[in-house]
Amino acid sequence: MNATADRPIDRWFASYSGDHRNETNQLIHVICVPAILWSVIALLWCVPVPQGLFVPGAWAAIAMFGAWMFYYRASRPLGFGMLATFVLMGFFTRWLYDRFGPTQLLYLAIAVFVVAWIGQFVGHKIEGRKPSFLTDLTYLLIGPAWVLAKLYRKLGWQY
Repeated sequence: MNATADRPIDRWFASYSGDHRNETNQLIHVICVPAILWSVIALLWCVPVPQGLFVPGAWAAIAMFGAWMFYYRASRPLGFGMLATFVLMGFFTRWLYDRFGPTQLLYLAIAVFVVAWIGQFVGHKIEGRKPSFLTDLTYLLIGPAWVLAKLYRKLGWQY
């Protein structure tokens, strides 16, 4: 895709890809971006909800729905892929929450968040370019879709 592509998602990806040319940095992102995404979901899952008004994980579900709307509007195939990703991450997070409780889930989410972000910054140090989100926070949403689009291309799927 090039920067003059018609769809906004293609322009986002072209710009994002410009900051992620190094293969090592790309590999780090393929590992760390999903880890960060999951850790944010898990952190939101741990935010207390009013008793009886919402179920545990309600804040995470609201955030996932909002992000899903962004992805779906940008590209339906990516939107469906991100929906599947959110469902799987939600089920996994719920399982961890039920199995280990909110405190252990919180500690695990914080640890994954910190380690994955360290990985991201190491990747950008190798790349020699600053992270895209430092120029526009929207790139925090673009990263997961970019990783999914890499998978789609590998599978020969259109997005």
